[in-house]
Amino acid sequence: MTNWAEYDASLRQRGSLTVWFTEEAIAAWRAEPRTTRGGQPHYSVLTIRMALTLRAVFRLALRQTEGLIGSIFQLLGLNLAVPDHSTLSRRAETLEVPRPVSRSGPVHLLVDSTGLRLCEPGEWLVEKHGTRRRRAWRKLHIGVDAETGEILASELTTNDVDDGSQVEPLLDQITAPLASFIGDGAYNQTNVYDTVAEHRPIADVIVPPRSTAVLSEMVETTPTQRDRHLHSIAEHGRMGWQKRSGSTRRALAETAISRLKRVIGDALRSRTDRRRRTEVAIAARALNRMLELGRPKSIRIV
Repeated sequence: MTNWAEYDASLRQRGSLTVWFTEEAIAAWRAEPRTTRGGQPHYSVLTIRMALTLRAVFRLALRQTEGLIGSIFQLLGLNLAVPDHSTLSRRAETLEVPRPVSRSGPVHLLVDSTGLRLCEPGEWLVEKHGTRRRRAWRKLHIGVDAETGEILASELTTNDVDDGSQVEPLLDQITAPLASFIGDGAYNQTNVYDTVAEHRPIADVIVPPRSTAVLSEMVETTPTQRDRHLHSIAEHGRMGWQKRSGSTRRALAETAISRLKRVIGDALRSRTDRRRRTEVAIAARALNRMLELGRPKSIRIV
């Protein structure tokens, strides 16, 4: 039986905002003295990463991010310098964002891609010049852990890049053994099967074959995974194959993309590709952290 008072309180709690700084974070706010030649940075990598995380989560411009951090310090009574917007923009160009740590066990990797808009000129520019540029966007390729929902790998490319060509860069970011590779029909390519086999020969490649697909010439002696998928489809139908093979789990990758666009947004705010890659890595790290703090459990009711 549902306790509606507790449920109502939990909904309100989701809007609660609590900000604190640990002693370790305060001590690491300033960059360590540089021992090599060159300029001395004022702020540590941790500082820049934290500022860009706040920017991503609250969907702020860099100047607004500067103002938010300053107001937080004022409320907490912290005597720390605030990185200005130009510093954040410059440091984002070369910032290293730690990759997600995969689980110790084998990973069922779900892959998918989506488009992210690039920020366009404001309406004042359109009104002034009377023209609007063609909308530009980038393609985001992600690899999601089917068990945890975490984004383990990401690649940002131009919109004309084929999904299959990004399988190897995504797999290179996975540290745990690969149990299976699950994607939609865009990954139904020979080179995808070969790439997965190079990384993990025993991993299952679960990609729906085309309706016009035919068996390979070696089906009688050494059938491929794709041949076995075609046999299963012929015997149980495409819907039956999806349930038996686990292909339906790829919908969880679409869920991760939906979460990214609802929480972080569907547009990239940075102006250069290197800063955009940093922006995507920061966003994925923030979403993974949110999942660590609490993940909903769905139970099917018949």
